[in-house]
Amino acid sequence: MFHYTEQIAIKEQLLMLNGPEKNQTDKVNGRQNGANESSAEKALNILLAFSSSTKEMGTTELSQKLGMHKSTTSRLIKTLVAANFLQQNPATRKYLLGMSAYQIGYAANRSLDSRLLSIAQPHLYELAQQTGESVALELLSGTNVILASHVEGPSHLRFNFQQGEIVPINVAAGAKAILAHSDADFLESCLQREFEKFNEQTIVSKKKYRALLKQVRKDGISYDRGERYVDIHAMAVPIHYGGITPKAAVIIAGPASRLTDSFLKSADQPLRETASKISELLHS
Repeated sequence: MFHYTEQIAIKEQLLMLNGPEKNQTDKVNGRQNGANESSAEKALNILLAFSSSTKEMGTTELSQKLGMHKSTTSRLIKTLVAANFLQQNPATRKYLLGMSAYQIGYAANRSLDSRLLSIAQPHLYELAQQTGESVALELLSGTNVILASHVEGPSHLRFNFQQGEIVPINVAAGAKAILAHSDADFLESCLQREFEKFNEQTIVSKKKYRALLKQVRKDGISYDRGERYVDIHAMAVPIHYGGITPKAAVIIAGPASRLTDSFLKSADQPLRETASKISELLHS
């Protein structure tokens, strides 16, 4: 959900929660800001643990997922709740993201990568008209990939993207296209999470996923053939700009009955050309 710059902003706010007195005490006792920052990093990791598929979690679940002591997790959760970064569901007693987290995400998403979004939008529309299917732009956000923009296809029967959604990296075509070109260390940081199994087509093995990414890197294109929704297929190509790891990808998605092997083959060139145009404009 949170981009790198959003993480920095949140981290700064988390550090401030200790207050000037606490920071001053740390200096007197000879402790460096690293101790505070460690707590801030842990608190940030708690926030990043939430996704579109895991919207609520309890203390024990968060502790196990992040490999933290339950007492530490509980203490940090109380701090996050007090600052409205988390809120508790009174019915389930589990936690979910609070208003402060959404406010930072909203503000950052409006300004972050605005140039990319403005450049990409007309080309997404053109590709949707050309292929007759829904088209989207997925963006790297920290170690997550979010659906940043989309254009719905002209057909009444189409795939409806959920803008702002954190997409599961093990199934999403855009995430595969982006991560296939990432460096090894960054990829491993992304693979620390557990893979959710949606159906029998879903890849949950990290070994198989790494092998798939090697093939995607070689081919320059990735696919989702019913790995999340059995009746939906998708294809994606990365957008290269501003560094080694692509930060975005262009995706075509639609009903499996229309996105057949024949369609995927015919849409291959238009999709690659769209991603290439956007990349060139970003570099100009």
